[in-house]
Amino acid sequence: MQRNVSVKRLPFLLVIIVIVAAAAILGYYTTVGSTTKLNTSEITDYQGQKLSSISDEPEVSIKGTQYINQSTYRLVVTGLVDKNLTLTYDEVISRYTAYEKVVTLNCVEGWSVTMLWQGFLIKDLLADAGVKSNATIVIFYGYDNYSDSLPIDYINSNNIMIAYKMNNVTISPENGWPFQVVAEGKWGYKWVKWITKIEVSNNTDFKGYWEQNGYSINGDSNQSYIASP
Repeated sequence: MQRNVSVKRLPFLLVIIVIVAAAAILGYYTTVGSTTKLNTSEITDYQGQKLSSISDEPEVSIKGTQYINQSTYRLVVTGLVDKNLTLTYDEVISRYTAYEKVVTLNCVEGWSVTMLWQGFLIKDLLADAGVKSNATIVIFYGYDNYSDSLPIDYINSNNIMIAYKMNNVTISPENGWPFQVVAEGKWGYKWVKWITKIEVSNNTDFKGYWEQNGYSINGDSNQSYIASP
């Protein structure tokens, strides 16, 4: 027998639907002022793969943890591009398609962590800027003046991303907020943190901090990190 829905109950049902929808939205986003805060619930596995805890990654840097003001932060893209870009944190988050991938970070100090990294593809950012035909590398600069580079071919062919979340949690200042390079297959010194500037270049002789101190420019984690004589 068909049941009729009471007209008087419809407003109540609509209220329930609105409450449920609002709760679902707030489960992913909490807005403070004009800044959107990402989900902060850490996950421990991804599609059956066990993940390292965020706390398993030591804070490793030359000048210590960097604390950046989100309201004044800008990501600059410059160099051999058709147009320079200057983007706020929120513009980066909202403009580029989000991707996620489990990647292991191997440090020359002997430790490693395997995490779910979530962010955007570097090639999408470069496509916005337009890369000149003679460009060969991308140089990443951190807020602490640390720098390192990666070949454009490697970035594009491996879908290398810049992360803003790890294990579903917004990256903390200790781990490189706002953005960190996820240099898959490279030693940890290639994973530049606290990124403020990205320069597209053809200077294949460029050496970052550790390469100036005898580390390999290539930085492949399946090879020695010490530069060949």
